[in-house]
Formats: sequence, C-alpha cells, structure tokens
Amino acid sequence: MSDFCCTRRRGERMSIPLFHLAPDLSVSRLCFGTMTFGEQNSLPQSFRLLDQAFEAGVNFVDSAEMYPVPQRRATQGWSEKYLGRWMRERKIPRDRVVVATKVTGPSGQMTWIRGGPKSLDANNILEAINNSLLRLSTDYIDLYQIHWPDRYVPMFGETEYDPSRQYASVGIEEQLGALGKAVDAGKIRYIGLSNETPYGVMKFLQLAGKIQLNSKLVSLQNSYNLLCRNFDAALAECCHHERISLLAYSPMAMGILSGKYFSPSGGPSDARMNLFRGRYSEGESRYNLSNPILKSAVQEYVDIGVKYGLSPASLAIAFVLKHPLVASAVFGATKEWQLREVLQASKIRLPMEIIAEINKVHIEIILKVQRTRFSPKPHIMSIIVWRLTR
Repeated sequence: MSDFCCTRRRGERMSIPLFHLAPDLSVSRLCFGTMTFGEQNSLPQSFRLLDQAFEAGVNFVDSAEMYPVPQRRATQGWSEKYLGRWMRERKIPRDRVVVATKVTGPSGQMTWIRGGPKSLDANNILEAINNSLLRLSTDYIDLYQIHWPDRYVPMFGETEYDPSRQYASVGIEEQLGALGKAVDAGKIRYIGLSNETPYGVMKFLQLAGKIQLNSKLVSLQNSYNLLCRNFDAALAECCHHERISLLAYSPMAMGILSGKYFSPSGGPSDARMNLFRGRYSEGESRYNLSNPILKSAVQEYVDIGVKYGLSPASLAIAFVLKHPLVASAVFGATKEWQLREVLQASKIRLPMEIIAEINKVHIEIILKVQRTRFSPKPHIMSIIVWRLTR
C-alpha cells in the first residue's frame, strides 16, 4: 500500500471534500458525470452508481440535454430523466444535491434538438431550460452551462484558430439576457460556461457586468488531464483573476489513462472507445489511439503510478485535483469498481517528487509533438507548457 493512499476503516463513511463554488453553493470535489446514463448504463445500474456516489459524499452531478453519448434521437435527454427519477424515487432532499446541466450549442448533426439546434438565441435557451426542468423533475437547476459556444471556436481536439471558419452567431449579450430571465424566474441559480476560450470567458464577464446580471458566472467546464493541459495557458490566468473555478471534465482522458486500450487485448469490448468505434467522433478526434506518442505517454504515466504504488486512476484524478483552480473533477463511471477507484483517488495527495516526474514526461511529449507534423484536426492532444515551479 502506497503512503499516498488513504484507507477507510470498515464501516466508516467516506467523505469527499467540498469546494465553495459560491457563497451558498458547496460542491463535492468529485462531480458525477452522467453522460453514460441511458446508453452504457441502464436505469437500475445508474441508480446503483448514484446511490454509491451519494453515500460516499458526492453531492455534485452533471448532465446535459443532449446526453447520453454517443448522441441519438431515441435516447436524447435520458441522462437527465434518470437523474430526475433517482432524486424522486430515492426521496433525496433537493438541497442535498447540486444539479448541473447544459444547453446544447449549434450542431449540424443533432437535428432532433430544436432543429439542430439552430442557435443559442433567447428562445432556444429558455426552451432548453424548461425541457431540462421537466426531465429532471425539479423546480430549479443549480448550475446551468452553455455546452459549447454559438460562435466558431477550435474545440474537441482542434488546436488552431482559423478566421475563415467564422460564421454568423447569436450575440453573447442575448444569451446572457435569456439566462438572466431564468435566474430572475428562479429556474437557475448560477451560470457556467463549457468548452470556452479566454476570449469567450472575458467577453461573457464583460457583458454580464454591462447588463447587471443577477447571478455570478462561477465556473468553466473544460477538459483537463495528464494528456490535455491547455487550460494552463491563458485560461488559467483569466479564471484566477476573475475568480472562475474549473470543472475539469475527462480527468481520465476518456479512460485512455487507465492504459487499457494499449493492453495486448486492446481493452475490454465494452470500453467506450471500443464499443462505439466509428460512432464516437468527438472522442476519436481528441485522441488517436494508433499514435505512438500517445501510447508512449500513457505508458510513462502508468509506470510512474507503479513506481509509487498508485493505480492509473489514482494518479490521474489526484493530479487534476491538485490544481489550485480546479473546483471539482467531472468523472464518469459505468461500473461500480470504477466508481470505487475514483472515490479512493480523491483522498490521495501527490508530493512534489511525483509532480516533477509527471512534468518531465509532459515536456518530453511536447518535444516529440514538435518534431512531428500533425494537422490541427487529428492532433492527439492539446498540450501547453505550464510552469514547472507550481
């Protein structure tokens, strides 16, 4: 047993640390992401996972109107429905659970969600909020997030901005106006962004002040993990000075950091990247499993874990939670043993010698990427050098 692992006595209730996202909003430092509910997880399985997480002290649950993924017309909204049924059937006091969900950005594929949805105009946003409230069987949403921008931005694996791809989009002021109406009506408490850029974060803040929005922009939900550290550049500075907390999604890099996809068998057949191969465009655009640099990086991180007696999940989750701007790590789990491993990982504190080894691997990856010639879209990861003296 590693010195960095915290164990429980038999019968002792695990308690996940809390983070004050706002003066009257305390969230667990682990947030249960529900995007597998309704696809990989049945209703009974989802209930068991939520029961176990809630008992362990996880009070923060994240969903989205488009979930589960891969997105389909037949299952759209099921993740919210499952979460709502769990709260209702388990008779969970509403103030014991922090519910976060998201409005879908424009998409040419999901035509079943408000025609695309066509845009994030005021009518679309207000309709999305009302529909989410119905599926969640609740009167209010604690944290409501824009899933991705209405305007063009490089995201989901892209790393370079192309001005020629800009298109007409709904103004941020109109989006904030609709969210403000929902706040004033008591339908949402706080507002968050997701998959945003430094420009977007600062523009939202500027215009929120201009229209005197009666709610604070409290969070940014972007990808952050050992393979994707682009938050540590300009976004970190924005969030630090503006007191915006990071909700770090995909802390296990879609399960890749477990090392399972590079085992001789290629990983379990029901693992996400295998089960939905060819259908999960977002995941496959972020990470190219056939790339030797990615495989090498994952193996080096796994080896660091082995050296210090830590599982890959423990190393990955603990690394994310160590970041001073991270309020909560948004994790997914389809099996109870995976959930238990994530819960245990939240108790681990990484000493500086492990961080130094992680950063050494990180710099090696950057140098390898710089020596190759990848086009922006299939780039294996978004990597930005961060300060090694943290």
